[in-house]
Amino acid sequence: MNTSSDNRKDLPYRPCVGIVLFNGKGKVFVGRRHDISGDDAWQMPQGGVDSGEAPQAAALRELREETGVRSVKILAETQDWLTYDYPPELRNRSFVKRFKGQRQKWFAMRFDGAESEIDLGYRHAEFDAWAWRDLEDLPDLIVAFKRPVYEAVVREFRHLAQPVG
Repeated sequence: MNTSSDNRKDLPYRPCVGIVLFNGKGKVFVGRRHDISGDDAWQMPQGGVDSGEAPQAAALRELREETGVRSVKILAETQDWLTYDYPPELRNRSFVKRFKGQRQKWFAMRFDGAESEIDLGYRHAEFDAWAWRDLEDLPDLIVAFKRPVYEAVVREFRHLAQPVG
């Protein structure tokens, strides 16, 4: 018998990007999601890749839309696409009905602007607060189903978490 959960394996992953935004001290930008409560409500900027859009362009657009930040230099990108599946508690949301999870390309960027450039209400108010954190702390700040992706991102970009200048 075929159930709706059996059909989920046939759904595609949503193409997305994630951004590890380093400041000059080697700390990473995290935003607190306004729609999640608790200690795991923090995440790095991320979002979908529009049809026909290159991942790097999507990363710059998503960063600008979620944080207002434009003053960046791209340092690196993950070698592979990283995936996670949506957990059952999210399956009633509209985007989850079309995708089984996300397939993400991550970009490391250096922020070289003034902090006054950061504007969480620039276009889409996804975050209600922000902070600079150590890269190694990030897996403990994210919801559990995204943690393996964050652990992979930390491993891949660890060498970039250094002060500059």
